[in-house]
Amino acid sequence: MATMALTFPQSLADKYRPRQVSGFLGLDKPKKIMANFIANPRAAAFLFSGPSGTGKTTLALALCDGIQGELIHIPSQHCSVVELEESLSRTQYFPMTGKKWWFVLVDEADQMTEKAQLALLSKLDSTGRIENTVFVFTCNDTERLEKRFLSRCLTVEFSSYGLNGNLTAFLKEVWLAEGGTEENAPNFARMACGNVRESLAKLEIELLSM
Repeated sequence: MATMALTFPQSLADKYRPRQVSGFLGLDKPKKIMANFIANPRAAAFLFSGPSGTGKTTLALALCDGIQGELIHIPSQHCSVVELEESLSRTQYFPMTGKKWWFVLVDEADQMTEKAQLALLSKLDSTGRIENTVFVFTCNDTERLEKRFLSRCLTVEFSSYGLNGNLTAFLKEVWLAEGGTEENAPNFARMACGNVRESLAKLEIELLSM
């Protein structure tokens, strides 16, 4: 039996989560946009839209690190007007030592209430924008988002198109790094489902069954 290098409680998805924009599989256009923004950051609001598991939140965190941002993370289920105001009140102060920007991340923004979206309008508008702050909202689609809210965001589309070829090679690399061998390797191409997180979970099951 092969000796596994896999350590717990960290999952493969966490262990191999890219920390820099350049480390992502596929996502050529979003990576280029983020790399250019990191080179010349400014107060802005991005909306990362696309299927689950395509790296929206992870790329947002890499962007936060790239601009030396101090993270304010607001889960969508907590994104009420009160929670929003309380969290954003921190932006009245300077970020912690070593940080240059405030970075507000709202996951699953399409689950926000309409009141929360409306409360954000003035904060994202050029007339009332919070200086020294970058917003990133993630969503699977934009159908539930208010049009005025959408108009204030720079929408970046995420897609799994063309990912599987790179993902197949990546899964093999992880397999070998975690103690798997060529002889007992599973079918990596069948595991590559266009969702990196889900594909790594399948690979983890195979490693645990060794």
